Amino acid sequence: MKVAIIYFLICFSICGFAQTPYTSYFTGDVNDVTTSTQYGICLMGGATEDDNAMTWFLNKSGGGDIVVIRATGSNGYNSYLFSGLGVTVNSVETIVINSLAAANDPYVRQQLRNAEAVFIAGGDQYDYVSYWKNTAVDSALNYLINVKHCPIGGTSAGMAIQGQAYFSAAVSSITSATALANPYSAGVTIGNNDFLHNPSLNRVITDTHFDSPDRRGRLSVFLARLFQDSTQAFYGIACDEYTAVCIDEFWVARVFGGFPTYDDNAYFIRANCMLPNNPENCSVGQPLTWNRNNTALKVYQIKGDVNGNNFFSLDDWTSGSGGTWQNWYVINGAISYSLNTSAPSCLPTSMDEANHNTDLLLYPNPVSSILNISLNEIPKKIKVYNSTGILVAQEKTIQELDFRNYANGMYFVKIELDGNSETKVQKIIVKH
Repeated sequence: MKVAIIYFLICFSICGFAQTPYTSYFTGDVNDVTTSTQYGICLMGGATEDDNAMTWFLNKSGGGDIVVIRATGSNGYNSYLFSGLGVTVNSVETIVINSLAAANDPYVRQQLRNAEAVFIAGGDQYDYVSYWKNTAVDSALNYLINVKHCPIGGTSAGMAIQGQAYFSAAVSSITSATALANPYSAGVTIGNNDFLHNPSLNRVITDTHFDSPDRRGRLSVFLARLFQDSTQAFYGIACDEYTAVCIDEFWVARVFGGFPTYDDNAYFIRANCMLPNNPENCSVGQPLTWNRNNTALKVYQIKGDVNGNNFFSLDDWTSGSGGTWQNWYVINGAISYSLNTSAPSCLPTSMDEANHNTDLLLYPNPVSSILNISLNEIPKKIKVYNSTGILVAQEKTIQELDFRNYANGMYFVKIELDGNSETKVQKIIVKH
C-alpha cells in the first residue's frame, strides 16, 4: 500500500506540475466558432498599430477567433483586439512560441488551424525563422492563407517574414551603408521560398521601419541579391513605421496611415521593365552597382491616409492610384533617387504588340460608348488601364464595358481567364 501511495505521489509531482512549452493568454469565449473569412494580408511598419488597418484586418475574420503569435512578450494585444476597436470577435488568444517544442505542440497546432485570423507580433525575425520554420506553425499559417483563406497580419518582424523571400537577420540587423558596400556581407542573410507561401506576395521581399533609419539602400541590396542568385526579378514592399499596407483578395494593396497630419509612406519597388534590367555588379566583396541609366528600380510611393484611399495593384505591379513614381539606382555603393518620374512601360505600347489574341474580339474600336467583349473562354477579371499603365477600372465576369464617361485617348483592356493564369491584352481607342 505504501509503495502504491509513493508511486502515485511521484507520478502526480511529475505529471501534475509539468509545464507546457508555450505560454497562452486567453480573452473571450473558449468555445471554438467557425465564421466566414476573407483573404487578406495586413503589413505594418513596426511602430504603434494603425487602428483603421487593424479594423480592416479584424473585419476579414468574420468575428471569429483571433490568435496572436510571438516569441517574446505577453498579452498586450488581447484587450486591444477583443474590445478596443469596436469589432466584435469571439476570442483573442496570444501564444508565446519560443522553441521548436512549442511550435510543434498539438495545442498550438490546433489553435492556429482553428483560428479565423492570425496576427504576428514584432520581435526578432530570426526567432521566428529558428523556432517556426518547418514546424506545425508554418504549416498552419500556410493552411490558413491558402486553404481557409483567413487574414494574416504582422508588424515589424511579423511583417518581415511574410514574403516569399525575407531578411532573416540570422547574424544581426544590417545598415544600408554596410549592405551597399558588399551585397554578400555576412549580415545580408536572405531566405527564399522556404517559409510562408502567400500568392499575393510571390517573389516579394518586405522591409519595415523604413523611415527610421533609412533602409532604401539595404532593400535595394536585398532585391539585387535575389535577382543575382535566382536570375529572377523580385519585388519589394516597404512601410514607414506608422504605415500599414492591407492587401485584399483582388491583390489590391491599400495604404493606411496618418497623412496629411503625418508623413506616412509605403513603397512598392520593382526592377525596370526595360531590358537588360539585372544589376551590373553584384559581387562578393565589391560595392553594388545597379544603375541601368539611372532607372534600375521603379518605385511607387504612396502616402497612407485614415481611409486607405490610395492603392497599388500587386496583380501587375504597374498600376495604382494616389502615389508618385520614383527611380532608385546605385552606382559603386551609393544610392540615388529621381522623384516624380514616369511609370514603367510594362504594357504593350502599339497595336501590333497588343492585338495578338486572335480569339479575343473587342468592338467597336474606336469606341464612344459600349465596348463589346467576344471571347471563347470565360473571363475571371477584366481590367482597364490608361496609356500610362494606371488601373482605371476593374470588373468581374461581364460581356461589355461602358466607356461613355471616359476621356478620349488610348486604353488597354486586360482579361484574366478563369481556371488558369493566362491573360490577354488589347489596345482600344476611346473617341467621342
